[in-house]
Amino acid sequence: LKLQFLYLIASPARTPLPQHTMAFANPPLPYALDALQDKGISREQVDFHYNKHHCGYVTKLNAAAEARPELKGQTIEQLIMTKDKTYNLVAQIWNHSFYWNCMAANGGGAPSGALADAIAKDFGSFDDFKAQFKAAAVGHFGSGWVWLVKDGEGKLKIHQTHDAGCPLNDGVKPVLTCDVWEHAFYIDYRNDKGKYVDAFFGAVNWDFAAQNL
Repeated sequence: LKLQFLYLIASPARTPLPQHTMAFANPPLPYALDALQDKGISREQVDFHYNKHHCGYVTKLNAAAEARPELKGQTIEQLIMTKDKTYNLVAQIWNHSFYWNCMAANGGGAPSGALADAIAKDFGSFDDFKAQFKAAAVGHFGSGWVWLVKDGEGKLKIHQTHDAGCPLNDGVKPVLTCDVWEHAFYIDYRNDKGKYVDAFFGAVNWDFAAQNL
């Protein structure tokens, strides 16, 4: 999946960087920290999730790159596909970058156009899709991600990955994802994952999802 926001910055080979310069930089959030507050996802939740967890993976990856300089010349996607020993870090960075773009301050409602047609074709209706996606998210045991993906035959499916698992390794194309790690919702909803998934659907960026078909 070639999306500009998913690429992290590698240092130019011709210009050695000072030791304090990071090899990888996290893309900024596509909205303000409080942009999803009216959707039920608070500023505190987004701040903690992005700045402590997502950025924390980047910090750890940069520490690994200091010990293994060969990492600096590779993209996050290359490290995911080769299942480098940094896999848990790079997959979580990629997954989170994708997740943030799956929401928007003006999101929610239902999809339209080709995405709406594909969902109706493969799930029966949008309501059926939403119910199945929520059931998968609420029922997901432990940490992980629930995705809407397109398989090799062009069919939309609900797909789950555990822990840092990334669908790029599974031969499917991610269209939408919901983070079901506890750190994604515990500040706002404690252990009520169902209410968090409802808030997620209230913020879904269907325009972004449609671009991934």
